[in-house]
Amino acid sequence: MSSSDFIDLEDDQPYDDHQCERENIEIELLLEGVHRLYGYDFRNYAIPSLRRRIWHHVHSEQLKTISGLQEKIFHDRECFERFVYNLSIPVTEMFRDPNLFRVFREKVIPLLRTYPYIRIWHAGCSTGEEVYSMAILLHEEGLYDKARIYATDMNDRSLQIAKEGIVGIQKMKQYTKNYLEAGGTRSFSEYYTAKYNSVIFQPFLRKNIIFAEHNLATDRSFNEFNVIFCRNVMIYFDETLRNRVHALFHESLSHFGVLVLGAKESIHFTDFTDCYEALDREEKIYRKIR
Repeated sequence: MSSSDFIDLEDDQPYDDHQCERENIEIELLLEGVHRLYGYDFRNYAIPSLRRRIWHHVHSEQLKTISGLQEKIFHDRECFERFVYNLSIPVTEMFRDPNLFRVFREKVIPLLRTYPYIRIWHAGCSTGEEVYSMAILLHEEGLYDKARIYATDMNDRSLQIAKEGIVGIQKMKQYTKNYLEAGGTRSFSEYYTAKYNSVIFQPFLRKNIIFAEHNLATDRSFNEFNVIFCRNVMIYFDETLRNRVHALFHESLSHFGVLVLGAKESIHFTDFTDCYEALDREEKIYRKIR
């Protein structure tokens, strides 16, 4: 899933009780069918955001009802793929929230230096900007050669963009600013080559990155990791799914492994609160202690 955020659209049209009940049934049937036909489970996503995204897709497909969308999704694979992409429109950037990466350098990198081999999982990697940010950070700290970064997302289209390592040149001004604020030690332009209206990241940044499809709502642990990044993904899950994902992360982290959630999320009010200690409370960086 993300590094992938929902973009909410306001819908201030008043509904009566009958309309609300009918809509809830339509959404329930749509999500159940998507799960059974395609294996994608959105049933425990937070309903308010999900409802707005579903209606956005109804309109983008030039339909009038959720039931009409259901019929089209069930019989048109391309429509389903557009639906999944629209539910997880990527909102990301290089060194997003620079202070988090600065804190990571200060408080987590010293721990990683003690390991002979480093595995990092970016869960919900979106189009990969955060993954390449980590590759740059590890390179500057002299740790990239002994690291493997596993970048996963449920959205295959986002993963394909991430694998290419190409972004629009108009983003470089903001990305350079973020990089410097995050504690970057070189010229950011060293890490990419500009061509026409795009830039491509240097090949050495991709050599230790493994991109793969993984759905946090349905898939299991696939390795043991020293660090797990999952930012701005679980804020759109309900309590049941958040606990399911936290169980997956707890299982996947090594003892004293580090979980990075970012400022918008927290380990509190989950079943795993007592399993971690805070390395940084503001940026929600935790270390597994049991």
